[in-house]
Amino acid sequence: MEYDKIKQLMEDMGKSKLDSLEIEFPDGTKICMTKNNGKKQNAKNINNGSVIEASAPMTVPVVQNNVGNSLVVTEKETTGNVVKSPMVGTFYSKPSPDAESFVEVGQVVKKGQTLCIIEAMKLMNEIESEFDGKVKEILLNDGDSVEYGKPLFIIE
Repeated sequence: MEYDKIKQLMEDMGKSKLDSLEIEFPDGTKICMTKNNGKKQNAKNINNGSVIEASAPMTVPVVQNNVGNSLVVTEKETTGNVVKSPMVGTFYSKPSPDAESFVEVGQVVKKGQTLCIIEAMKLMNEIESEFDGKVKEILLNDGDSVEYGKPLFIIE
């Protein structure tokens, strides 16, 4: 399921009176969502039982692709500017496996500074910061797949 469709599903659920939703698609993908409504709740991966803590208020969707194509969708509060992926590909935080990362959490960056590389069709595309500020969070790990519009960094 594409990121935009998952995001729309989350928005629709947020507007509905439903407290929880569980969907299983023919390809084996599962989506489980539970509204928080100000209470502390757990989102649970059906396949391996790992628990992800979530607390209110929530605003940014976080999608985790886990074992067996099950998806756990939660939302995470964020402040700051979000740098999103301009393409589909593979995320790399450093120019080569033995090099240092382009940026670290807490580092001050300038607009136009390289933050990461996204490999698409064997081409390495440098992703530059759209904002001046401090890197608050790096949302992906080396080798993670990214979709168009997926959040990569949060910059304050």
